[in-house]
Amino acid sequence: VGWNTRIVPFGPDISSAIFALGFANRAAMAFGGIEPGDYRKMLLYNKERIFAFVNALGDVNAEWAAAAAGCVNWGFPTLADTDIPEILPTGICTYEHVVANVTHEEMVQKSVETRGLKVTVSEIDIPCAFGPAYEGERVRGADLYCQMGGGKTQATELVKMAEMNDIKDGKVEVVGPDVGDLKEGETLPLGIYVQVAGREMQSDFEPILERQTHHLINYIQGIMHIGQRDIAWIRVSKAAIDKGFTLKDIGVVLHAKFHQDFGAILDKVQVTLYTKKEDVDALTERARAEYKFRDERVEKMTDEDVETYYSCTLCQSFAPNHVCSVSPERTGLCGAYNWMDCKASFEINPTGPNQPIEKGECIDPVLGQWKGVNEFVKKASRGAVTHYNFYSMVIDPMTTCGCCECIAAMLPACNGVMTVGRDYTGETPCGMKFTTLAGVMGGGASSPGFVGHSKFNITQGKFIKGDGGLLRMVWMPKMLKEEIRERIEKRGADLGYPNLYDMIADETVGITEEEIMPFLQEKGHPALTMDPIVG
Repeated sequence: VGWNTRIVPFGPDISSAIFALGFANRAAMAFGGIEPGDYRKMLLYNKERIFAFVNALGDVNAEWAAAAAGCVNWGFPTLADTDIPEILPTGICTYEHVVANVTHEEMVQKSVETRGLKVTVSEIDIPCAFGPAYEGERVRGADLYCQMGGGKTQATELVKMAEMNDIKDGKVEVVGPDVGDLKEGETLPLGIYVQVAGREMQSDFEPILERQTHHLINYIQGIMHIGQRDIAWIRVSKAAIDKGFTLKDIGVVLHAKFHQDFGAILDKVQVTLYTKKEDVDALTERARAEYKFRDERVEKMTDEDVETYYSCTLCQSFAPNHVCSVSPERTGLCGAYNWMDCKASFEINPTGPNQPIEKGECIDPVLGQWKGVNEFVKKASRGAVTHYNFYSMVIDPMTTCGCCECIAAMLPACNGVMTVGRDYTGETPCGMKFTTLAGVMGGGASSPGFVGHSKFNITQGKFIKGDGGLLRMVWMPKMLKEEIRERIEKRGADLGYPNLYDMIADETVGITEEEIMPFLQEKGHPALTMDPIVG
């Protein structure tokens, strides 16, 4: 309708600014029920409900300064494009009172930020249809145009907090070739780096935002996302390419939805997507250091230390009956969430996928089963799962979805267990590759003899404790074994086997139970002398 309708002038002189304040007062009296003359309530209403601010353009004289001071007294900050004395501490205003030397290019964004306005992106400008209806959609081989990650290339996701002035809200950049540069069937490495800034943002919230990329990318019609952290997998359909999909659309979606869903804690979102191998490798190296730091925050906590666990139902779009329960010693099977992450997630989104679970009565301390958890799981799975055990893969194990980092399987002939990560594509002693295992028991079922888990969980104190713990581990891929070597050696020493790392077979020893048995016997693996794992 144009500026003539949107802008209401109150007069040609600076003294007319008082009429604008009068308008704010009338809003407080009309909509807030504030009595005339009640200056304290008038201030609080305007500060909390009327999101006005002053832009002082040009030289600020004494009369201008007096008018601006009056606005500050109502909680409306002043931003100037000249070098005037600043008043930065909070108090009457929500944040800063007077901010100087703001360029015209930054004036609007800085005003919005300083006043505490929250930006809501109502329309997501991408060529594909978008919404929860497409979450869970599969992109199968015949429909596939290209893919990133999933063992074919490296795909990594990282969300980091940034300073307000270091990023530009809404900036989305693709560094390297895009999907439009590929031929059908080709692949790309991918690094999704999201920087967020906000007055209420905390570093503890980073993994919560990072995990949202899973379902938000799945909201795009024709795009399938599986996994997380440094084992993500994105499949792009031919139909999406025909509509004009580009990787930039992922950034557009993340920017819009982060503002919509987490506007209370963030003010700016900037997304960079890397597709050059060297850039992706550099991001991955940095990301893995971040993941390690996050995981170690719960290192010294035990399940007995807390009375509340947390649920995670983020993956129910692909596994409707799956309910992940996260405790200090049982991290999320995706590897992206630990107990502290879920606690933080509940704080910023009380109606989200991470809900508190009161443990209640302990039914079995060895297998890890609680009455309160069973009641929650039965309700959250709509009756499909009535109970499960935290610390066993043999007896009623926790449900598993396809986003798990690793899958453990029983090896009866070796009286032990094996585990395999999604980044290992070879054969395993249980007779199934990771992809086959995930397809068989990754739909949200409790499958005795198998269980999904995170890499970090392997060396946690309660890992399959009900079945004998880490001393049952007889095989894992060499790449996984080397990745967690220090943790295996430390945990092995705690269990009385400082050389446990050298006792665990890998694919260089064999890929069948018959092939690895002589190695286990030679090393004197403790699993061989433990009680039978079956029966």
